[in-house]
Amino acid sequence: MTTQIDEAARHKAKMEKRKAVQDAEVAAKTVEKGLLIVNTGPGKGKSTAAFGLALRALGHGWRIGVVQFIKGAWETGERKALEAFGDQVSWHTMGEGFTWETQDKARDIAAATRAFEKAKELMADETIRLILLDELNIALRYDYLPLAEVVATLAARRPDLHVVVTGRNAKAELIAAADLVTEMTLVKHHFAAGVKAQQGIEF
Repeated sequence: MTTQIDEAARHKAKMEKRKAVQDAEVAAKTVEKGLLIVNTGPGKGKSTAAFGLALRALGHGWRIGVVQFIKGAWETGERKALEAFGDQVSWHTMGEGFTWETQDKARDIAAATRAFEKAKELMADETIRLILLDELNIALRYDYLPLAEVVATLAARRPDLHVVVTGRNAKAELIAAADLVTEMTLVKHHFAAGVKAQQGIEF
């Protein structure tokens, strides 16, 4: 019994010290600003994480914008769910499908250009507080858009606007400009075991 009491006391003292350190660290953070967030890497979950953030923003009453650069007009669960928020969401699927489906670089470049023009339009809308640029990294990887112009535009966003960019192989210049970068690491994927893309999981 004495041992348990001693252990509980040690734990309490340890947590008190940890709380003091944590509280001091939190109190030292005073900057509030719109973030440029990049979700990249070979693992699954980049867009999923971004849509989770969008849902959080919607829960706080924010207006959000979504521009999909590569994905075509096929129906996804996230689109159906977020459209339930009505005017809080401005959704734009601008891609024509994956690059191996279109097989037409000029057409892909034109689609990416239209999508980025729509992104700039949303960035200029001061009622929108969060913009999700889904698979923009793919458009940049294949040189469908001028990298320097895209990075400069995102860096020059208004101070309170949050922008999330998703897709594999984020360019070094975009990573350097970002405030938060998360790399999804592939550890294991069911696709390798012959499991097909499934409703509610992949789309």
